[in-house]
Amino acid sequence: MEENKPITREELKTYFETGKYPTQSQFSDLIDSLKHKKDRLTNKEAVIIANSIVSINNVYLGFYAFGIENQKFPISISSDDEDVQEIIIENTPRGEIKQYLFGNGPYTFRTKEFPAEGLGENEYYYLEIVSSDSTRMVRIFGNNLPTIPEGLEFVMSEDRWLNARINKMNVGQQLKIVHTNIEFVNKTEVPVQYKIEAGQWANPYTGKSIVTDHYDMHDILYLVFKADLRGTNQSIGCSVYDMDSNKLLKTINLEAGQNIQTTEGVEIKEIRNVRIECNYSVN
Repeated sequence: MEENKPITREELKTYFETGKYPTQSQFSDLIDSLKHKKDRLTNKEAVIIANSIVSINNVYLGFYAFGIENQKFPISISSDDEDVQEIIIENTPRGEIKQYLFGNGPYTFRTKEFPAEGLGENEYYYLEIVSSDSTRMVRIFGNNLPTIPEGLEFVMSEDRWLNARINKMNVGQQLKIVHTNIEFVNKTEVPVQYKIEAGQWANPYTGKSIVTDHYDMHDILYLVFKADLRGTNQSIGCSVYDMDSNKLLKTINLEAGQNIQTTEGVEIKEIRNVRIECNYSVN
């Protein structure tokens, strides 16, 4: 088949008419006329398809990566109504790449086998995942730190997009992991959640007890809450305690009748054991 001169469908059909025996060259013409599911579209092909779509409202993953040379970082994405979709994050010299997702949410994003090679003495890989509701998961890996474990999850339900970023960074020193035990006790019937962030580390909202794996260079955690109290007339107070000293750090009030995502939070500095206890407020 001549380059840039595809054979028409009508001509391809004549190869397989009754009584004919297609040649190797004709089978090759047929195969070359098709798109394999692993093929990447050219920019022109992508523009033609984009212009033919009236609207597309699927959730999408936008990703970009820089400074990672030839390393490839695979993420698998699953939903209840579609097969697992795999996206490879690699260097994106022309900016963000957007990949629309099959099916309907909730979606579960899982890391696969992340490499950890190609780093200098104080260099690390930085992974950041951000959803459209500003929930973040941030991790540093490689060098003397463990790589991202296969199966690390980020669950997205009602968001419309997710951004993932990977880059190489020099932090000027060797990092160590430090752990803080977070015991979460919710004595209400409202599904209260909290999230924790530190420098170069962040964990998405959860309603469970966790153990952090943040870094000694930034051993200050910041904790905020969210809860939908529109269906109750009872406010909630979430108290945060330093369990090593039995000290109350702060109580955050969640007002009845509101869908709350707090900006005021609790600073947890160099503390290894924390208890969060949420109770209905006493009027």
